[in-house]
Amino acid sequence: MSPPSAGSSALTLQPVAPVPAQLRAFARVQHDLAPPHPQAVLPLLVEVEKVLSDANPFWARAGRALWIALRHGRPVGRVAAILDPLHESLHGERCAFFGFFESIDDPAVARALLDAAAAWARSVGAQRLRGPLNPNLNEECGLLVEGFHLPNAVMMPHNPSFYPRLVESSGLAKAKDLVAFDILVANSPAERLQRIRNVVQRRFQGLSLRPVTRANLRSLLPQLTHVYNAAWERNWSAIPMFPAEIRFLADRLAPLLVEGLVWLALLEGQPVGLLLMVPDINPALRPLRGRLLSPALLRALPTLLGWRLPRRFRLIALGVTAPHRRRGLEGWLFAEGVEAARRHGFTECEASWVLEDNLPVHQLAAQFQGTITRRYRIYDRTL
Repeated sequence: MSPPSAGSSALTLQPVAPVPAQLRAFARVQHDLAPPHPQAVLPLLVEVEKVLSDANPFWARAGRALWIALRHGRPVGRVAAILDPLHESLHGERCAFFGFFESIDDPAVARALLDAAAAWARSVGAQRLRGPLNPNLNEECGLLVEGFHLPNAVMMPHNPSFYPRLVESSGLAKAKDLVAFDILVANSPAERLQRIRNVVQRRFQGLSLRPVTRANLRSLLPQLTHVYNAAWERNWSAIPMFPAEIRFLADRLAPLLVEGLVWLALLEGQPVGLLLMVPDINPALRPLRGRLLSPALLRALPTLLGWRLPRRFRLIALGVTAPHRRRGLEGWLFAEGVEAARRHGFTECEASWVLEDNLPVHQLAAQFQGTITRRYRIYDRTL
């Protein structure tokens, strides 16, 4: 369908075809706008292009439409509209999504982009528009609404502080908040971690933890996929990952794996829990400004290649299958990861993201004196 025109504002929306040159231009819009917040770390352009390209198996089932907003021929914003048929079959709601949203501080630009996404969503039968998801909940998602003064962790967003105002002025309202906890490793003394291990080992017979490394990652993907999908299947708006999607994500995460930060829990040989933590390499990426071919690359290489580890790490996923939850296994997995992090010299952890109403994880974070430092919002709108 044709995108709406902004008329006298000299604003036009240019459709983007899913071909490399046009996807590259779409990815570059974020970098072509005003300089980012001093704390913001832009994602690598090559990574954004990869997620948008047909190499991402998500697009084998999901539909999409992309636009770049142009004013006098210059990019002033972008948006993607996305339809994942799996969402309706699992959650019973006809919902489309928007993502990869960027805009200058102009409500007319944001409204034109989000109205285009809404019109496309209606045309494919959706009754709600929700986002931002880039392109789904298993990837980068949410709009930063609190914590602008802090840097974003790896694979987490950071956007200008006026974005929430632009989105809300376009008729969208809060659907759900996601939060990030900061946890100091020093607040997890070794003796306390050992007590957690002892309690869980007494409670579970036949329980073992297997480290996930670069060497065995591929062979363990079937078990990791099973745990991931089973542990998060009842989460709000959750979508399972299929084997090809897990491989696509694993290939991107593999260079970040550090011994002892990723664990698979097995009960009598069956996978029941998963801990995924990675070094937060974003401080090394900040000077690159999203461009891998940059003079700053030489300074970043030791961190990117794993020769030098940063002080912070990100807890991406901590999940246990339903029959075994809230019996201490989550604490044991986290304790093992924190102990390894301490050995590697990490001092700080960001646990992100966590649903605002996921009380068990909030309680676990509180046990380790975690504090909420950032808040991300997912919006929606009835069509």
